[in-house]
Amino acid sequence: MAGRPRVEQFAAVIHAFFAAVSFHEGSSPAYERLPELVVPGGRLIKNSGDVPEIATVDEFIESRQPLVDSGELTSFAEFETHAITEVFGGVAHRMSTYGKRGVANGVAFAAVGVISTQFVLTPAGWLISSMAWDDERPGLDIPERYLPPP
Repeated sequence: MAGRPRVEQFAAVIHAFFAAVSFHEGSSPAYERLPELVVPGGRLIKNSGDVPEIATVDEFIESRQPLVDSGELTSFAEFETHAITEVFGGVAHRMSTYGKRGVANGVAFAAVGVISTQFVLTPAGWLISSMAWDDERPGLDIPERYLPPP
């Protein structure tokens, strides 16, 4: 393990993940890029409902591709607005505040929330081992320490 990892390395992986799931109207997401960002067997966990939706990369894609193919989801953008990254040896954790917006069933939507991403150092570089997120909603505000500085 040569040298201390730079925060930019983790930002690049997160931004590549968001770029792969984001798409403009008339185009499609680049879901095929996700496996190169996540370790085999890694988990993607949406926890903004009553029960966590826990998926492998393939299961994540299989649950979302039909929404795009059917025209139910016609655009989507997700982006990081702030992050705190901590590293110890070959493991790292990044708490990211995010925004997302899109159009589903002809109706625009937008939300903000927090993603907790765990990374492991592999021969291919830093990869996501787990990503879990939740959206802000009434009664659940993003903690001030996760918000961008004023």
